[in-house]
Amino acid sequence: MSSAVTNEDLAKVRLCLLNREFGRAEKTIQTLLAADPTNPDLRYMQAVTLRYLKRYDEAGQVLAELIAAAPFSGRLHQEQGHLARDQGKTGEAIHAYRAASQINPALKGTWVALAMLSREAYDNNMAHFAEAQVARLEALPNELLAVENLIYESQVLKAEEICRTFLKVHPNDTEGMRLLAEIGKRLGVLDDAEFLLESAVELAPEKIQLRIDYIQVLRRRQNFVKALEEAKSLYERNTDEPAFQSIYAIELMQSGNYEAAFPLFDAILDKHPNDPQTLVSKGHALKTIGEQDEAIRCYRTACEVAPELGEAWHALANLKTFEFQPFEIERMERVRSAQIVTQKDEIAIDFALGKAYEDKEDFDKAFDCYVAGNSLKRQQSNYHADKMTEEFERQKDACTAELFELQSGRGCPAPDPVFIVGLPRAGSTLIEQILASHSQVDGTLELPNILSLAHRLRGRGRASGKHLYPDNLHELTEDQLKEFGDTYIRDTAIHREGAPFFTDKMPNNFRHIGLIHLILPNAKIIDARREPMACCFSGFKQLFAEGQEFTYGLEEIGRYYRDYVDLMAHFDEVLPGKVLRVLHEDVVTDLEGQVRRMLEFCELPFEGACLEFYNTNRSVRTASSEQVRRPVSDAGLAQWKNFEKHLDPLRQALGPALTEYRK
Repeated sequence: MSSAVTNEDLAKVRLCLLNREFGRAEKTIQTLLAADPTNPDLRYMQAVTLRYLKRYDEAGQVLAELIAAAPFSGRLHQEQGHLARDQGKTGEAIHAYRAASQINPALKGTWVALAMLSREAYDNNMAHFAEAQVARLEALPNELLAVENLIYESQVLKAEEICRTFLKVHPNDTEGMRLLAEIGKRLGVLDDAEFLLESAVELAPEKIQLRIDYIQVLRRRQNFVKALEEAKSLYERNTDEPAFQSIYAIELMQSGNYEAAFPLFDAILDKHPNDPQTLVSKGHALKTIGEQDEAIRCYRTACEVAPELGEAWHALANLKTFEFQPFEIERMERVRSAQIVTQKDEIAIDFALGKAYEDKEDFDKAFDCYVAGNSLKRQQSNYHADKMTEEFERQKDACTAELFELQSGRGCPAPDPVFIVGLPRAGSTLIEQILASHSQVDGTLELPNILSLAHRLRGRGRASGKHLYPDNLHELTEDQLKEFGDTYIRDTAIHREGAPFFTDKMPNNFRHIGLIHLILPNAKIIDARREPMACCFSGFKQLFAEGQEFTYGLEEIGRYYRDYVDLMAHFDEVLPGKVLRVLHEDVVTDLEGQVRRMLEFCELPFEGACLEFYNTNRSVRTASSEQVRRPVSDAGLAQWKNFEKHLDPLRQALGPALTEYRK
């Protein structure tokens, strides 16, 4: 906030509004705006005041400008709902309130209004849900209501301070424990989050939300066995409850048991044949096991019954080999222009439309759609390229040849893992499919175990601004290194099918090669690399389920690629021969040569099945799932050139990496 307007000034305006002195409030606001015309709090109160004065067009203009600058502000969408409601525009009001509730579920006024309008619109299901949310918020102590608001306003550290103070006085308050666990999840302190939720479930096993949150944190901690056990327990409380069926089915999918998951999805669809979210979830499962036609049917049905559901449209686009029909493109455009979608859905539709127009070779329109989706995603993100560069530099400073010499021979000696690292959309799924076609290799997933360990080693350092990791790699004892490696092997066993080796293709693991080598010195590491313009633009036009925030800007992804090349060059120097670099273009143009090279590096005998990888029947969850079920093709190598005139910011950000990436 600018120093031109003080908190006392804002308090005076609020008092005027409280006393319904709207004319006086407007005059005060105008005077203050002359000194600070862009103050967001002041302009928000201006919109509220104009609404009370029934100057709806002016209020709408102010709100539109504020939302354009801060599209993920719950209170702005709530005020947009109030404005539409006061004008009798019930449909627009409900849409705005739903958007506000998705962004910040702690806004009681949103739920009260949504309950009332839903009743008037005869949407009893939504009305019941909204009323339940009102009751939940009213039952919260004021301190915890403030905590929840702060969490959704991204003021997590302040929320933590208030929550911890509250729990000192009320140590067994399960809602306080749940909120502190949510803060832990957002800060990456998953150990604390799991302990808090486990304790809360023991204290109040009847509270369903606690159990659901516990299952989710168990999944994030890669404790799939326990997550599945908890989901099954929840399901057995009421085997006919669709929500419990869905949760159990999703955990079965996480464990690779699709045969057991499909009957649960079907049971939900028997009761609710057109439930769009279940159709999408089932479509994801079908896509993963290679049943593309059935997946498309599920996704398309979801799009028909809920055209505003962006996830369904993007799921179709994310098949990569699917092409939208003209009527589907028209429908997406109509939904988007009608402004009946939430920001989350709008982002997904933007990316889907980008793919649709690219397939139609309308590259300018496609690029505009990709830019629109990326711009909204970037506004959601806290990503800072400078901070990421600093993190890479800390890896170089900490991971020295001296460190690896000092810790040589320690860690878990198991040779089982083959890590496939690099940037997303660089060909790692193809490499994984090739290796998983070998009789001695299990293909698994993008396993987050190494990332979770890195979070643990950071401790509270990142949140406090201190940098514990990777400097503390020098302090780890021989016992700790072995325990970390043993734990990795043990926790990943659930994804294996009995082969002596397995792949872990989490791309971001390249940032932790030093940690991997220390705890698993006999693991193999393959760096999947792709020509920078092709790789970066492919990432830019991909909407990722989570993470990969660096992809939502051309300059950001260019800098990230450049820093990645620099960091990998460092590891080549301090760990010579540890990493095998495989260029995607080389795999496409010389498949057999590169397959033999990779198998030799992994100390595996040559098998012809690796050349016919597209015949291997296995679950693939990444965006390349359909592409790796076909023979290699060079069709995608130069797709970025269709957009070349738009990509100067990317080229400039890449700098020397444009040529040095082959080293």
